[in-house]
Amino acid sequence: MKIDRNPTIRYTKLFINNEWVDSRSGKKMDVINPSTEKVIAQVSEGQKEDIDAAVAAARRAFELGSEWRQMDASRRGLLLLKLADAMERDKDYLCSLESLDNGKPIQDSDADINASIDTFRYYAGMADKIHGKTIPADGQVMSFTRKEPVGVCGQIIPWNYPVLMLTWKWAPALAAGCTLVLKPSEKTPLAALAMAALVKEVGFPAGVVNVVNGFGPTAGRALAEHMDVDKIAFTGSTAVGKQIQSLAGSSNGKRVTLEMGGKSPLVVHEDADVDMAAEIAHNGCFVNQGQCCSAASRTFVHEKIYDRFVAKARELAMSRKVGDPFDANVQQGPQVDEIQLKRVLSLIEAGKKEGAKVECGGRRRNGSGFFIEPTVFSNVTDNMTIAREEIFGPVQQVLKFKTLDEVIRRSNDTQYGLAAGIITQNLDAAMTYIQGVRAGSVWVNCFDYAVPQTPFGGYKMSGQGRELGEAGINEYVEVKTVTIAIPVKNS
Repeated sequence: MKIDRNPTIRYTKLFINNEWVDSRSGKKMDVINPSTEKVIAQVSEGQKEDIDAAVAAARRAFELGSEWRQMDASRRGLLLLKLADAMERDKDYLCSLESLDNGKPIQDSDADINASIDTFRYYAGMADKIHGKTIPADGQVMSFTRKEPVGVCGQIIPWNYPVLMLTWKWAPALAAGCTLVLKPSEKTPLAALAMAALVKEVGFPAGVVNVVNGFGPTAGRALAEHMDVDKIAFTGSTAVGKQIQSLAGSSNGKRVTLEMGGKSPLVVHEDADVDMAAEIAHNGCFVNQGQCCSAASRTFVHEKIYDRFVAKARELAMSRKVGDPFDANVQQGPQVDEIQLKRVLSLIEAGKKEGAKVECGGRRRNGSGFFIEPTVFSNVTDNMTIAREEIFGPVQQVLKFKTLDEVIRRSNDTQYGLAAGIITQNLDAAMTYIQGVRAGSVWVNCFDYAVPQTPFGGYKMSGQGRELGEAGINEYVEVKTVTIAIPVKNS
């Protein structure tokens, strides 16, 4: 991979109806490099009027008789393949842009872009395989179902995986034949704009994909409550997700899918190999600077191996290299911005005050940038703030347990239910945990293994609906039942 520490910022406007346009208000937003705290670009700030224009363009593109609606499903799949090919061609640029804008290490950006390419290719293959069923209905009738695109979809994505979260939204929606308006995070808009340029280049009709930069209370709210949007898809915090659900319901009752917060448990059973378990738990917690909704943020370790595990967890965290995201040896970059930095540090202080033991880290790294030392807490109990709230930072909490029944109960003692995991060689223990834990994904002897073929989503306040896999397509289609009377012939 060719690393460019200063990639050219090519796109800073709004993308509406396949055109680059300034916001109606003329306002702009600063984009900050989290590694240096310096402004790297200004992008147009979209508001309600811009959302209205983008939704209108998406609606025109979805109308019966439009080029998009008349397009063969197989050709939609070919366009998705072309988009994936264009991403692969521009991968070095997209990776460099992602690391500059978001702060994640360059090898993590590379993994994210590769996963995004795979996701587009997966849904490209599904585009002409979305079909209904014939039904043996009672009576002299023939019944069958059609799966039709939902319509105009509003999509709101977070800053932690700017390209990957865009892909999880775009790929199934476009495969199904929907049109869309995307609002990327105001913290990380640059990669979404670069992706919009590729959409136009590979030949998607005007209005099918629109991108409006902006803030949540203005652009995001306008999208969620828009009367001509048929569905809203959101990934982000639980608090904002609840607001979006309310706005959708109080407007036109549009369909909603939500992927929100998590406080995912990872259980290390007494028979686990400690070194392997500590490595899995370390990667599961510290991935993406800990800014991952499904992070293994509650590590439950059996009392018989607890001290050995904590020692290994401390060793791994202390050896983790933090620094310049463009250094190929760096494993951890900065938090995305000062707001996130202060929030993580405040939760670390809460852990200290409530009696958890800091095994390592616990401070901001000296110098510029929003860097936090990899932090490990031991002697954590379930009632502590760090064991209850989603930290979204490089902070591992290690809790002790005695029995499997106990740890299942404690795993479920949370408002969240996004993911969970267990490390064990005992099949009975694994199956008991899988059945007992309330989480949308359960990983055994691995963690955070999400690929295009497998559905992803949560229980409880972690959200509703699923992304990826065939389930991801189902969130973007309506099922229409057709029943035709069959004339009865008299003999």
